[in-house]
Amino acid sequence: MIFGERLKQARNKAGLSQENLGIKIGIAPSSASPRINQYERNRHRPSDQVIVQLALALGVPTAFFYTEDKNLTKLILQCSQLEAGKQKTLTEYIEKEYGIKCCAEGKCCIDDI
Repeated sequence: MIFGERLKQARNKAGLSQENLGIKIGIAPSSASPRINQYERNRHRPSDQVIVQLALALGVPTAFFYTEDKNLTKLILQCSQLEAGKQKTLTEYIEKEYGIKCCAEGKCCIDDI
């Protein structure tokens, strides 16, 4: 499972110990390090709410935790740093330049959300 590996990568890049990260997301100091350690070793899966808190604390999008392909991971991290207007411009460029739509039907399924 990639989640634990990605969590550890983001935590190390942020320069946080397991304990400091746990405390930062509201885990009691006495259990912060063991809990983050269990997440990183994929012994326990955090709730969706905790995953969002981890992403915010580490400055990464939640999708980062689930992406196995390194190039896609880099693309997600790069896109997440762009403002919304530039993200839209990038998706439009990809559609125009490469003919790639986000959904097979030709109509983007997330436009309906």
